[in-house]
Amino acid sequence: MKDILRSKSVLKEEIVDIINKQIKMEAHSSAAYLAMAAWCDKEGYDNSAEFFFTQSEEERKHQLKLFKYLVDMECAAISPTVGETQHEFPTLRSVFETALEMEISVTDAIHDIVRECRKVGDIATEEFMRWFVNEQIEEEYVARKCIELFDTLGEDKIALGMVEERVLGVEYNPE
Repeated sequence: MKDILRSKSVLKEEIVDIINKQIKMEAHSSAAYLAMAAWCDKEGYDNSAEFFFTQSEEERKHQLKLFKYLVDMECAAISPTVGETQHEFPTLRSVFETALEMEISVTDAIHDIVRECRKVGDIATEEFMRWFVNEQIEEEYVARKCIELFDTLGEDKIALGMVEERVLGVEYNPE
């Protein structure tokens, strides 16, 4: 029976470390989206606030999915401390630009995990990360489409109202 049980982590240390870094990044993204939601709410952009509350919840789910993976693999999952986040923004557009920059950073980090998995031959974790790779395609697409609303409609008061009206309808549909 002892031969069946693993006496140490199922994953290589470098994979555990990089996933724990990603857990922290997802936690920070969740907190940042909460701050964006609060700013939007304070400025009267109710739909944008709702959009960012939803984004925050999604990032928290991503964090937990990664955390649970490490736990399931009998590894040391680290509950992260989240540092300060930006709470003030000059414009609604700048909030969405910040969100896109954050999503691009997350995508780069996810790709780093996949590259590390390939380097050490961790096929199972690479397969697990495929969901995150696909999720990031959607996350970046939606963030870019939101910014395109500003490019198309402008940023005067009427245009901001139109952006605000449309932001909750922005979805990724690969078909």
